[in-house]
Amino acid sequence: MPHPRTQRARKLRNNATDAERHLWRHLRRRQLKGHRFRRQYPIGPYITDFACVEQRLVVELDGGQHAERAAYDRSRDRYISQAGFRALRYWNDQVLQETEAVLADILRHLSPP
Repeated sequence: MPHPRTQRARKLRNNATDAERHLWRHLRRRQLKGHRFRRQYPIGPYITDFACVEQRLVVELDGGQHAERAAYDRSRDRYISQAGFRALRYWNDQVLQETEAVLADILRHLSPP
């Protein structure tokens, strides 16, 4: 039987938001200049939206509920940072309406593969 965290990650992948599905279409299969991203990647007790493990970069997408969870997000980002990852956060609306700008910003944080 899979680990509970693995089951939770699988459930999150199957119930992705519109913004997550949209961004994944641009990140999967090394489409962003050859960088490999993973969806719903676990780091400690947290499951990140996207991670480029080789570059130690996490991409998190935030909906409206995150405005009320700022303290939780800061704690989560601190843990991810202590694990050696850098975290980038984008609003769902940004991803859907300014996709090219979001992708360019992610790329600026990545070294050549």
